[in-house]
Amino acid sequence: MVGMTMRTRSLGTTGPQVSALGLGCMGMSALYGEADRAESIATIHAALEAGVTLLDTGDFYGMGHNELLIGEALRAAPAARREQALVSVKFGALRGPDGSWLGYDGRPAAVKNFAAYSLQRLGVDHIDVYRIARLDPDVPIEETVGAIAELVEKGYVRHIGLSEVGAGTIRRAAATAPIADLQIEYSLISRGIEDAVLPATRELGIGITAYGVLSRGLISGHFTADRQLGPGDFRARSPRFQGDNLQHNLGLVEALRKIAEQKGVSVAQIAIAWVLSRGEDIVPLVGARRRDRLTEALGALDVTLDAADLAAIEQAVPAGAAAGDRYPAAQMAHLES
Repeated sequence: MVGMTMRTRSLGTTGPQVSALGLGCMGMSALYGEADRAESIATIHAALEAGVTLLDTGDFYGMGHNELLIGEALRAAPAARREQALVSVKFGALRGPDGSWLGYDGRPAAVKNFAAYSLQRLGVDHIDVYRIARLDPDVPIEETVGAIAELVEKGYVRHIGLSEVGAGTIRRAAATAPIADLQIEYSLISRGIEDAVLPATRELGIGITAYGVLSRGLISGHFTADRQLGPGDFRARSPRFQGDNLQHNLGLVEALRKIAEQKGVSVAQIAIAWVLSRGEDIVPLVGARRRDRLTEALGALDVTLDAADLAAIEQAVPAGAAAGDRYPAAQMAHLES
């Protein structure tokens, strides 16, 4: 990976230039079971060395653990790599001591409070992209975005983002302040944004940072039906990983594997390359927790999908082919998108 030239993409018309792939750091702290701290930091360093500039986190990932981890990794990185790093932070999720989810808080005073703690944990003087993780149903998006705009004016935040909201909210937010990007799940088996959200962001010049491009490992080519998931692993409760749903979804993966093998690439690489192929305004986030998985993901940048490849992929995994919702019902209720 060292010495490779990283392609870049813009986060919308008002956002920064970032690496064509970003690193999603959530799994290093939460929701996928135990992670190795030293390997996590080594993976962040390897990503920076490879030219990845966008690091994505949330202040509620491990209740601050993930921000502290990124801060530690940045402090230990070479100065040139550290200065190139852009950190995207989601805020607003309320957690209990037992890890429970208690809702979202988008009040202006809360926005500024969350930002103060994130700046401290990350050890930085500004956050590059700041966004509420889910819409607070009790606070107009104009108030939340307006509070982030005040942080931009004061230099604490560089760019405003959105996360998991629908076209109407995107338009209201964009009328309040410049929006760099929308972070939202987008993959071969999660294509809901294509109907209304993606046309809206493209009309408004807002970029997409796509998370879940491998559907939490489900379409990575590495997940097996007999895998045992620990109690701290989100996937143990995710509908797409349950029973008949899992068997059906892994069948889609095997159909995709045949296409990948014909091209001499891995399933993960072809799945990431598919997201990359959807437009220059889309930056996939890869949730690698280890250096070997990062290397595999970066290989997707060298995969070119022609019209025949895309048609074969569409036939193997058509829109709406997945069985099961993205989240358990209680969390689906928080998705305005």
